[in-house]
Amino acid sequence: MTDSLNPGAPLDLARLRALRVNQPAVARRVAALNGSRSVKKQHQAAWLLRAIECLDLTTLAGDDTFGRVRRLCAKARQPLRADLAAALGVGDGALKVGAVCVYHEMVACAVDALAGSGIPVAVVSTGFPAGQTPMETKRREIELSVAAGAQEVDIVISRRHALLHDWRALYDEIKAYRAACGPAHLKAILATGELQTLENVARASWVAMMAGADFIKTSTGKEAVNATLDVSLVMVRAIRDYAAETGHAVGYKPAGGIGSARLATQYLALMKEELGLRWLQPGLFRIGASSLLTDIERQLEHHVIGAYSASYRHALP
Repeated sequence: MTDSLNPGAPLDLARLRALRVNQPAVARRVAALNGSRSVKKQHQAAWLLRAIECLDLTTLAGDDTFGRVRRLCAKARQPLRADLAAALGVGDGALKVGAVCVYHEMVACAVDALAGSGIPVAVVSTGFPAGQTPMETKRREIELSVAAGAQEVDIVISRRHALLHDWRALYDEIKAYRAACGPAHLKAILATGELQTLENVARASWVAMMAGADFIKTSTGKEAVNATLDVSLVMVRAIRDYAAETGHAVGYKPAGGIGSARLATQYLALMKEELGLRWLQPGLFRIGASSLLTDIERQLEHHVIGAYSASYRHALP
């Protein structure tokens, strides 16, 4: 993460009302991205290594155990098999993921398992995934997670505020979460699959950044529709405009449904082309995923030995 927190900005309702999204233009841009991006050989390997560095390795299951979280943290410390890492020149701990993301009950376990690695622990909070809990409970949940050692807090917004266009209520809500986070970074999950329109996505993105979010994130991974390139384009262009107007860089995190190395490279290409190289590092870009690393590791083994291996040969996160 970047060291500086987003200071936010006053809520500008006139700017929000003026926001428009050209949906046919978004569709054309995404089609071009899908149709023209193909990287091969050493270039593909380099992109996939960067994807690993920007990965929020995640487990958010009802049957999570301390043992599963410790295994996840071990994989975060050494995301590739030792022989592959050595062949690719990233051995001896040179490669690690961007963060490990867990529920509150697993924060202390993850902090202990990652001690000395420099890998931050991210926690989902505020009644994740639905966010339908009292505000006092949400604030306290954040405070407890930060006290337990979480350095990043992935909050969920109350979708009703965006659907009713009650931007003041959404702004005040996220401001309260920002205050509860203290020194921790705030990542605002917009649950874009439930916001109905791209204009709602654009406006919710702006409100979250104005309220002090350090990252804006597409989804919980639990919605019927999670990260897509369409909503990602709208969100990263909001980030670009916010940076131009305020001078502050906000990060971006797509999450949910990103399970293939090919799709991960499309998101990396989107970030590079829309925001520039500055955003192609874990301080400003994360991919939230649980199964993606296995496919990346298979692709990198193909690059090294020229053949695909069975997925069972790679340690599962």
